[in-house]
Amino acid sequence: MRRPITLAIALCLAFLPSLMAQKNPLRVILEKKGNGIDSILNNVERYQVQIIYTQIDRDVNNLPSFRSFTYNLDTNLYYYPASAVKMPAAFLALEKLNQIKVEGLNKYSPMHTGAGRAPQTAVSTDTTAENREPSIAQYIKKIFLVSDNDAFNRLYEFLGQEYLNKQLWKKGYKRTRLIHRLSVPGFDAESNRYTNPITFFDTLGKPIFQQGQVNSGVYPRLNLRKQLQGKGYIEGDSTVVAKPFDFLNRNYIGLEELHDMLKAVLFPEAVRPEQRFDLTEEDYKFLYKWMSAYPRESTHPSYPEHSEEDNFVKFLLFGDKKPPLTIPNNIRIFNKVGLAYGFLTDVAYIADFENGVEFMLAATIRVNNDEIFNDGKYEYDEIGLPFLGKIGQSIYVHELQRPKLVRPVLSKFKTEEGN
Repeated sequence: MRRPITLAIALCLAFLPSLMAQKNPLRVILEKKGNGIDSILNNVERYQVQIIYTQIDRDVNNLPSFRSFTYNLDTNLYYYPASAVKMPAAFLALEKLNQIKVEGLNKYSPMHTGAGRAPQTAVSTDTTAENREPSIAQYIKKIFLVSDNDAFNRLYEFLGQEYLNKQLWKKGYKRTRLIHRLSVPGFDAESNRYTNPITFFDTLGKPIFQQGQVNSGVYPRLNLRKQLQGKGYIEGDSTVVAKPFDFLNRNYIGLEELHDMLKAVLFPEAVRPEQRFDLTEEDYKFLYKWMSAYPRESTHPSYPEHSEEDNFVKFLLFGDKKPPLTIPNNIRIFNKVGLAYGFLTDVAYIADFENGVEFMLAATIRVNNDEIFNDGKYEYDEIGLPFLGKIGQSIYVHELQRPKLVRPVLSKFKTEEGN
């Protein structure tokens, strides 16, 4: 009597992989023949590929529901997020301003940064701003338009290392380690704990809020795999050090955390209250505008050198395209990318207003064939960007065809150009 039961179980186990694949449309989409990414998917461990795809469906009241699918996601695997760390810094900078609660203080208030100790540097003017004044708003624009490193560093200095990490942990984003400025010489682990004194001014030039130099006492450590990578790295001009490159003292944000932070800002009503950022309605509109803007759409700051590169910091969907490129007006990509040390990352919400398409997509890949870091030899153009572009296209085509009971109303995400 037990044999049929055993046979049934065996049959279920035999078909389980195919059943699981059917339940994960991301795997089906990626492994479809002819999409040009077979060589990457056949070597996901080598390229350290991780992908998250989130379908969004609306009810009759236009309220969204979400279903996420993953491919090779490994929350314990280290990857270098590079400039993707700028996204939560922008969110938290706006939140901190709101929580300071000083009359007249806002994201447009002139912000002068001092220098408390070497190698800190001061800044009191910004020639890219219409009023030539640095501000939180101006730094955030630069972060999303062209991924400006100095803009992130100034927000890092306003936030402070300890505050930056603790605020994210409190919101549940605990697989984060934001501990250093980007692409600025002279800073080590100790000096990155110290952040500059800052003063905000009102429209008449009167100081309205001052923050002294801060020394952060919390130094987050995460138990992650492969924090030592490669077989060597370049030190100085050309010296090759024949040992793995050390990422133990480098920034980190889990891909899932980046995805969820983006979701919390685009769809705050769909996440738990403690996961949200303390933002005003005007803050949300400001972020939606600049997260999706192209360099050609900005006057202050202005980037004529990128006027024909709509995909300059839009890797998913258009990463494999060469300039000149103008992305169609009906498509908007709300995202943040990262690119350094051979790692490429993009976390995005993609909306097609004309066809009623919306989805979230986050992906990372490492391209470093010679396994040497700091040699400038990374296969970004040959492998990384084409891969991210093609997976975005594959998901987009799937979404165009995926049946939806209710067509989404996406007017919330339509923004005006300019400024």
